[in-house]
Amino acid sequence: MTREHASPPVRVDIVSDVVCPWCVIGFGQFQRALAQATRPPAVDIHWQPFELNPDMPPEGENLREHLARKAGITAEQSRAARQQLTALGEDLGFSFHFTDDMRIANTFRAHQLLHWAAGHGRQTELKLALFRAYFTRGEDISDSDTLLHAAASVGLPADEARAVLEDGRYADAVRRGERQWLEREIRGVPAFVFNQRFAVLGAQEPQAFLRVFERLAA
Repeated sequence: MTREHASPPVRVDIVSDVVCPWCVIGFGQFQRALAQATRPPAVDIHWQPFELNPDMPPEGENLREHLARKAGITAEQSRAARQQLTALGEDLGFSFHFTDDMRIANTFRAHQLLHWAAGHGRQTELKLALFRAYFTRGEDISDSDTLLHAAASVGLPADEARAVLEDGRYADAVRRGERQWLEREIRGVPAFVFNQRFAVLGAQEPQAFLRVFERLAA
């Protein structure tokens, strides 16, 4: 009789920004696919940095004005997109709360904190806490107090989190990570990369992830 060896977990690199609503939806669809899979793979998730607005000033910008300026999105188109996202979020168990005065924020410091959280095994928990802070409660996720509260809410050491934000010790690592994914032609998020081999780009339906699970099993 031979002992069966468990397969190693599938590495899943999720390239994402904290202010990307479709990243919330995409992760929800990924989780749904895991729940629907007949033999779901064990997964080892690594959140990778991507800034939709790397030149965003510290004070941020009104979200509707930003979308109009950057992408030419009208007020009516913005309203329709918000309604769609809100409905999709509800179906996936996430609450979006969009307001007319909602602001887009600089996310570079949030990515530094996420990089640090990986070493404590709390990266996914922190990512989800930051999604909720920004999209559900409308908090400024470039603000130190907001970031520190999110870190503390998932059990990360407060003093160390504060030091990470103050001394910028992971700034260079985050910049390198951002460049790495741009060099791999990732130009939009979310992007899910499985074992460095297969990718699901965008917030796709669970079936797209289930097909990748089948290919990995084969």
